[in-house]
Amino acid sequence: MIRAAANAGARSLDGNRFQLDLLRLAAADYGVELTIVLDLIHVTEYLWQAAWALFAEGERAAETWVRERLLAILRGHSSQVAAGIRRSATLRGLPEQARLPPDKCADYLLKYRDYLRYDQYLAAGLPIATGVIEGACRHLVKDRMELTGAQWRLAGAEAVLCLRSLRASQDFNEYWQFHLAQEYQREHATRYLKCQAPVPQLPARQADKGARLRLVK
Repeated sequence: MIRAAANAGARSLDGNRFQLDLLRLAAADYGVELTIVLDLIHVTEYLWQAAWALFAEGERAAETWVRERLLAILRGHSSQVAAGIRRSATLRGLPEQARLPPDKCADYLLKYRDYLRYDQYLAAGLPIATGVIEGACRHLVKDRMELTGAQWRLAGAEAVLCLRSLRASQDFNEYWQFHLAQEYQREHATRYLKCQAPVPQLPARQADKGARLRLVK
């Protein structure tokens, strides 16, 4: 997974070259500068594949091996980790077939090393994994849109998701005040000189009658 954070927000997509090229073309069209971050979860998966080629299945040392190399990658040393993985496979004398996962992991780290600068990303406060985004998509979209028997048109679905997002972010009350103000401006104020609608005044008799209303249980 590759996350691309631009000036206008962030975008997540699969880490294949074709999608990456499309992302760059879109960035060029919109004139934005991208910061591309390779999802840390995918890096971890490759490390585990390499680990099980170097250690026996279930061996606790594999967990320590993965943790140490993951920490090194988080510190910005992905190229050194890749070299170390190849060296480990060679020193252990792995046959050609058995060393495919370590070599694949090393190739992956070297191929995407420009997008593995996690030390810089973390210092800048950028997310390095998609768990939060995937969880938000499930909560905001899937839990609402995939109800049994539900059918959606694009406009209706977008409206529901906008309202759901406002409720989830606890911004609904603030938004509703903005909505009422905009509706008043559009439907009332613009119909009067200088956009100043007069404040309605109750007739004297009606105002007096209203003052004598009392609560009836």
